[in-house]
Amino acid sequence: MATMIVDEQRTKVQREPRRELRKRLTWMTIDDGVTRIECFVLDVSPGGAKIVTDVAFDVRDSFQLALVPDHKTRQSCEVVWRRGKTYGVKFLS
Repeated sequence: MATMIVDEQRTKVQREPRRELRKRLTWMTIDDGVTRIECFVLDVSPGGAKIVTDVAFDVRDSFQLALVPDHKTRQSCEVVWRRGKTYGVKFLS
């Protein structure tokens, strides 16, 4: 029977925090809150979210997102990618 000896320490891989699947109806606001557009948050992580809208429209590079629909707090977001009606956004601090 052969014995295997491993001298090297395992390198710990830094993983992105897990995304929480939501698929919750909420909305985004553009034009300083004047225009409100319904959307679904498909998943969310500490750094951003993936959202989808029912209709294709021109989402500006930044907007406000209501992660909790009944709460007045809005999260400032910036679009980092677009695929049809689906958008990847990062949260701005």
